[in-house]
Amino acid sequence: MAIKKKTNKKVLKSAKKPALKVAAKKSALNKKVVAKKITKKAPAKISKSAPKPDVSIISSLIELIKNTSAVLPDDVQKVILEALEREEKNTTAEYAMNIIKANIELAKKKSQPLCQDTGTVLFYISHPVGFDQIKFTSLIHKAVVKSTELGYLRQNSVDSLTGENSGMNVGPGHPSIHYHQHNKKLVEIRLMLKGGGCENVGAQYSLPHTPLDAGRDLDGVRKVILDAVFRAQGRGCGPGVLGICIGADRGAGYIESKEQLLRRLDDTNSVPELAILEKEIVETSNKLGIGPMGFGGKTTLLGCKIGVLNRLPASFFVSISYMCWAYRRQGIELGEKNQIKKWLY
Repeated sequence: MAIKKKTNKKVLKSAKKPALKVAAKKSALNKKVVAKKITKKAPAKISKSAPKPDVSIISSLIELIKNTSAVLPDDVQKVILEALEREEKNTTAEYAMNIIKANIELAKKKSQPLCQDTGTVLFYISHPVGFDQIKFTSLIHKAVVKSTELGYLRQNSVDSLTGENSGMNVGPGHPSIHYHQHNKKLVEIRLMLKGGGCENVGAQYSLPHTPLDAGRDLDGVRKVILDAVFRAQGRGCGPGVLGICIGADRGAGYIESKEQLLRRLDDTNSVPELAILEKEIVETSNKLGIGPMGFGGKTTLLGCKIGVLNRLPASFFVSISYMCWAYRRQGIELGEKNQIKKWLY
């Protein structure tokens, strides 16, 4: 009996050893599987936390719209404050300019639109080769819709035939988007918000213009520009800024006249004759006695910017775009991650 018991114990010990080894191998395999699963999930968490490029662009565009709607650029504010100092004390003109100053300060403080008419939304995009304009247009539309929902833009875009307002500021021709390819690797976006009041007093002349005795020369150009200022009589929320194009056809002339408004007020025209004419137009206009809002005074114009394009021999157009004192234009340069790298004004 004792011999049998010993042999049984040996059998039992030998039988347990393989089972333990198998269990150990299984647990080791399970640990490896778990470790693999953990390493697979980790990259997914990292990718979720990283911002998507489209989201970054839309966020930058919304910030651009918000800033443009509420804050006037430094060069514009400087000219307005200088104009206020020139007006005679205790006059209607000084009162009007003080209201403008207060409006500027309040809009900036509250981050609210400077005017109830946030205007036509005009985008000007300068981009490198290979830029996807179709995709970017879609992102602009999304940013405009969101900015309207947030109150940075008023619901100002209506169907021209039915008068219907979708409330989204998006429709045929609105926003107005202009693309320009340049040799830089970066993307620059400029935005202008142009109100309806100042748009209504824009003008286009065909030279020669017999009623004004304006011929096809710079003197003729000067006469029609001053006529447009006189006819406006402070309407369009003066004092204003003129963007002008000499030449081109009717359509291209108006487009160029608006693009002239993207220039800084304190710049100097690279064409000497036009630099002289720009200065003369402002000085002469401010002697007409029209003044801010047409109340009289010394400030009818804040600035004048003139460009020139080739034309046909048979045509000589002078296209004039008028911008109100709420000269809302701003620009940004996008960084590598589509964030705002630099403000352009």
